[in-house]
Amino acid sequence: MASGIASSTSITGATAASATDAKSIAGNFTQFLTLLTTQLKNQNPLDPLDTNQFTQQLVQFAGVEQQLKTNDSLGSILTNAKASATATASGLIGKTVTADGATTDLIDGKANWTLTPQRAAARAIVTIKGTDGTVVATKTTTLKAGAQAFDWDGTSTSGLSAAAGKYTITVDALDATGAKVAVDTKVSGVVDGVDLSGSEPVLTIGTARVPASSVKSLTTSGS
Repeated sequence: MASGIASSTSITGATAASATDAKSIAGNFTQFLTLLTTQLKNQNPLDPLDTNQFTQQLVQFAGVEQQLKTNDSLGSILTNAKASATATASGLIGKTVTADGATTDLIDGKANWTLTPQRAAARAIVTIKGTDGTVVATKTTTLKAGAQAFDWDGTSTSGLSAAAGKYTITVDALDATGAKVAVDTKVSGVVDGVDLSGSEPVLTIGTARVPASSVKSLTTSGS
């Protein structure tokens, strides 16, 4: 709620400032025209005023006025775009999303990722690390072409159960010829909140934070 109030205050302040600037430039423009008219009426016929200079000043005033109008239009577009993004992100609450990323949570002895190799891998070594960068477990497997789930039950290399928390994977894969295979990693989870305090909505999935722009797919939870 606080972030929403702050955003609203910021937008209101920007709008008020823009209105003040527009009113100020309009007043200055009117004053300039009054002075110009007075000078033209009282100029010395034998030494007339430089009309080119007045023309340049008129063009400058018109340019500033046009820029203010453009700024108002851009501000309106930005406000509408943010409102649309907010509505869209809020609609994701309760949905299961899949997003780019290699870090997810181990909860109740379960953590899962979606791996997508460029092509089938005859040998893939999956390294699982904790938040401090320490290797917790390694798994050797094969990967078929296309997206597939990789599940971890929380068992460490020593055979003990890892503590709940965030874990990150890296995948080193080779095909049948020994050539390296690039593997894309994604994470999934149910969205339980949306942070709107930044320039882009950020989805919260447990303790994980996922930018809305990184979401690749979504499904209704339980489907």
